Amino acid sequence: MPSFTTQVPNLREMGPVVQVRLAIGSALEDFLKKANQNLPPPIQVPAMIDTGATGTVVREDIVKQLNLHPIGVTLINTPSSTNVQCYEYLMRLLFPNNVIVETFVIAAPLQGQNILCLIGRDVLQHGVFIYTGYVNTFTLSF
Repeated sequence: MPSFTTQVPNLREMGPVVQVRLAIGSALEDFLKKANQNLPPPIQVPAMIDTGATGTVVREDIVKQLNLHPIGVTLINTPSSTNVQCYEYLMRLLFPNNVIVETFVIAAPLQGQNILCLIGRDVLQHGVFIYTGYVNTFTLSF
């Protein structure tokens, strides 16, 4: 079972933040390869594992950098708003130790955050998340 463990200086204050690379989905990658077009390189971002988030969210500028086109629309609720309309995209999340998860992500502002991505329960449903607060570590296994 592929996994990774991360230690942060103060897990309670910083939260379970990990560096992930965000990449285009495999279907688009196959299409671009067949068309002999260049693939956009993955973008490395700080991401927080968020058990309160139903789906994975990326900041809106990430999808623009990867030149992605939306494949759907969804409504989300935030702490300050309800029924916010957001676009969905198919992306791959490349975690440490070659852990790769492909999922639909929601593009949202994520303003005022130190992160560019929230890893939601759509990803966590495929794995085991262990938060060990007294030693400031967390583990994610798939």
